[in-house]
Amino acid sequence: MCGITGWVSYTDDLRRHAEVAGAMTETMAYRGPDDEGVWLSPHAALGHRRLAVIDIEGGRQPMAAPGDPGPPAVITYSGEVYNYRELRDELRRRGRRFHTDSDTEVVLNAYLEWGDGLVDRLNGIYAFAIWDTRTEELLLVRDRMGVKPLFYYPLAQGVLFGSEPKAIFANPRAEAVVDADGLREVFGNVMTPEHAVFRGMAEVRPGHLVRLSRRGLVKKCYWKLEARPHTDDLDTTVATVRGLMEDIVTRQLISDVPLCSLLSGGLDSSAITALAAEALRERGGGPIRSFSVDFTGHAERFRPNAVWVDADAPYVTEVARHLAADHTDVTLDNGELLDPAVRKATLQALDLPVVTGDMEYSLHLLFRAVRGTSTVALSGESADELFGGYTQFHDPEAVHSGTFPWHTPFTKAGGVEALRTTGLWDRLGLTEYVRRRYDEAMAEMPRLDGEQGLEAKMREVSYLHLTRFMTFLLDRKDRMSMAVGLEVRVPFCDHRLVEYVFNTPWAMKTFDGREKSLLRAATAHLLPESVVRRKKSPYPSTQDIGYELNLREQAQRLLDGDSPVLELASPEGLRALLDRPTGSFGFGGPFSGRAVLERMVDFDAWVADHGVTVAA
Repeated sequence: MCGITGWVSYTDDLRRHAEVAGAMTETMAYRGPDDEGVWLSPHAALGHRRLAVIDIEGGRQPMAAPGDPGPPAVITYSGEVYNYRELRDELRRRGRRFHTDSDTEVVLNAYLEWGDGLVDRLNGIYAFAIWDTRTEELLLVRDRMGVKPLFYYPLAQGVLFGSEPKAIFANPRAEAVVDADGLREVFGNVMTPEHAVFRGMAEVRPGHLVRLSRRGLVKKCYWKLEARPHTDDLDTTVATVRGLMEDIVTRQLISDVPLCSLLSGGLDSSAITALAAEALRERGGGPIRSFSVDFTGHAERFRPNAVWVDADAPYVTEVARHLAADHTDVTLDNGELLDPAVRKATLQALDLPVVTGDMEYSLHLLFRAVRGTSTVALSGESADELFGGYTQFHDPEAVHSGTFPWHTPFTKAGGVEALRTTGLWDRLGLTEYVRRRYDEAMAEMPRLDGEQGLEAKMREVSYLHLTRFMTFLLDRKDRMSMAVGLEVRVPFCDHRLVEYVFNTPWAMKTFDGREKSLLRAATAHLLPESVVRRKKSPYPSTQDIGYELNLREQAQRLLDGDSPVLELASPEGLRALLDRPTGSFGFGGPFSGRAVLERMVDFDAWVADHGVTVAA
């Protein structure tokens, strides 16, 4: 994984703007601590910061294809293409020559061979830009599920782009302005595809490419979820999921640097860790290295609630022992979670206020610890969206709510009430905004002829999670991991598995009367029985009341000073929120009142530290 950025201008000689191109590239330093490069031409500047994972010596970027009198194309690339060896063999048979063992050179040669048709052949997670010197056209490409981020900012005669908004804002031609719709995205838990919060900026939508020429900018979809009949019986379906998972995890073990797995003791991460351990044993490798996160005193302090029914630690210990993993527990305390340096680094990485409260901070600290011994980590992220693990998949009120299903727990956990109390919900017109975005999502929904009732409804629920909620979580994981130079891979986002499971009937996904039935059946043979039986438990959030007390102190300081967020929210409403009993906000996650309060506190730091102008 790496950080990429660039600038195309058909009216400037960008060779005279090397300093600006260098500044844009430098903002991506933590994404790529191993190397840097800038390539300049009259109308294109490409920047790259490298995290070396494959072909440590030979994969330097930006990479120019050999040519006479000059390179026909130049690439700046982030990600991993897991089938690059097969593609390289095919390209060699077609007469292409290679000078490195990197997947970057394979992608560049695939472009020279197939043009933008190369995207149909890639299996992996990636975001890249190719400048074609022959046509003076730029191609921006993002992977099918949106694992790797890619933002762009159109100009009158060109474009700025980068892995993160900060790379774009390092160019004086871009302005960090957030308007009313941007604020609605920040506070409304909507997660609209392509929306980048900042005015004038967009994300390349997952499964899309963007082409820029002198004629203008054109967007093109090369992959999307489609509704197809599922003809396999249950036994075949389980076997197919198992076979796909085995192939996916084996492919994603490719690395020239140390690799590990993130382990929570839940079904998803335990399955990935077990499959990785099995694949390593088959190739004669050592034990899988694994990491988990916990909080000081969490075992004694933990109380079951509507979100977390049990603590992770006992299950983590059992899985690690069962797999003979080389395991490390990363235990955090309030001092670390509340450390101003950690919070500043987290906001800097996100470019936005936090959404899931203490979870972002603990992720940052977890990944920092992991990076001490590993450069690549496998994650169980996205299994809940794919196999139907979240509580809202199984709550009839959420399923039939006529809005985004996660807005039911958003209401039940106190997040919506907190927004209403502070006046933000009405001030931002979130009722109308959420309805509009939901209607847009329903209009693009793929539907299967003849599918009715619960099956049709659950296809909608799955689609909304896979195209909205999941991309938010993937972005969070990318920002927090890449902030410390750690590459996190997500096997459950392989498009082959996504296509297959998306079209599997809901009756099969819940055939044993529980969540994630297919995944459980496909991997049960690898796992302890206790983990197979365990109910879904999300990524942990601290239950230390001292964390909330500190957060309340920070919120009180908003009332005592000149606060940007109180130009939007009601001071009286914030006081009313703070008057509620300690412990009444819930324990974090994107839906709780505590997370909303944290977002308000972080809003002020975000505006100040990022030079954001609020225009609402």
